Amino acid sequence: MKFRMWKVMGLLGLLTTLNLSFQTEAKAAEITVETSTTLFARMDKPVSVRSTAGDDGAVVTTVLEGQTCEVVEPEKAGWLKVKVPEGYGYIRSDSATLIEKTQEKVDESAKERKEVVDYALQFVGGRYVYGGVNPNTGVDCSGFTRYVLKKSADVELDHSARSQSGKGKIISYEQARPGDLVFYGKNGAINHVALYMGDGKVVHASTEKTGIIVTNVMYRKPVKFVSVLN
Repeated sequence: MKFRMWKVMGLLGLLTTLNLSFQTEAKAAEITVETSTTLFARMDKPVSVRSTAGDDGAVVTTVLEGQTCEVVEPEKAGWLKVKVPEGYGYIRSDSATLIEKTQEKVDESAKERKEVVDYALQFVGGRYVYGGVNPNTGVDCSGFTRYVLKKSADVELDHSARSQSGKGKIISYEQARPGDLVFYGKNGAINHVALYMGDGKVVHASTEKTGIIVTNVMYRKPVKFVSVLN
């Protein structure tokens, strides 16, 4: 009997460890990086930029050898449309060498939202305490979202799920992004709030038994999604 009890306790301990490991390894959705390629023309010699695609076009300006201009339209009949300080004009395509430049642009909004979620995830495994305001010592659902959004994004919220549901902008589930708030209710009244992580997951101070955990957003039926971030 004693052996069986220890066996059961050992199994429960293993499941708890695996569950906590899954929660702490959860991550926010990846940051969106936009890649764009721009075409430039580097002049092989001094070049006259003309108002129209032809030698009879008026000279808009002259670009010196080695200088570059952005190409705004593909080559057509031996001419390129380029952007110059004076506006737009045309140059002969055989008077310049084309160069491609690739740029990466990070979605700053997505970056901030990832930082909010990553900040929240450090508290997974912490205690749920009704009325608590600090996840380091114990916190309830609205205390958790209030603390995380204030510390990570300087967003002020009240310590009440119902009050928080009236802030920001109402969005749909399809529009939800990491860092948005998800509200749950019963009998028409909101009684719980969680922080959306992306990929159908939320992190929240759930119950005294489970503490701060990561779950599927549909572990209960959400009644409202709200964005308080840009």
